[in-house]
Amino acid sequence: MTRDLSIGDVSKNSGVKVPTIRYYEQIGLLPCPPRSEGNRRLYTKRDIERLAFIRHARELGFDIEAIRALLDLQDRPAQSCAMADELARARLRDVEERIEKLQALKTELQRMLDCNAHGRVDQCRVIEVLGHHDQCLHQKH
Repeated sequence: MTRDLSIGDVSKNSGVKVPTIRYYEQIGLLPCPPRSEGNRRLYTKRDIERLAFIRHARELGFDIEAIRALLDLQDRPAQSCAMADELARARLRDVEERIEKLQALKTELQRMLDCNAHGRVDQCRVIEVLGHHDQCLHQKH
């Protein structure tokens, strides 16, 4: 595979910023590329694909260690994908818990606004509830 892409080219084509590419190299998510005689990093299209994979996984909220495990699986394609499934299931559970908390937060904010809109500050339900968490209906927000 031809190694003729600069870090700027790789950044542009993968959607990953140059400092982030360097960081991924430092932590081992992206192999450190060989360098030219002028000490310029030399990348391949495979590096772009790997960075795009990492970027997409980050966008889906996978943490660095989960991405490291997923990359390890990707590098060994003959393995069972059970570990990938489990990592995705764990991420889905995290998302579902966050949605539940956000729904409780939405309900509480709406309740605060519905109770006494346009009143005076000394009668303001928003100020009162923010000052006394025990008045919230949902303690998990």
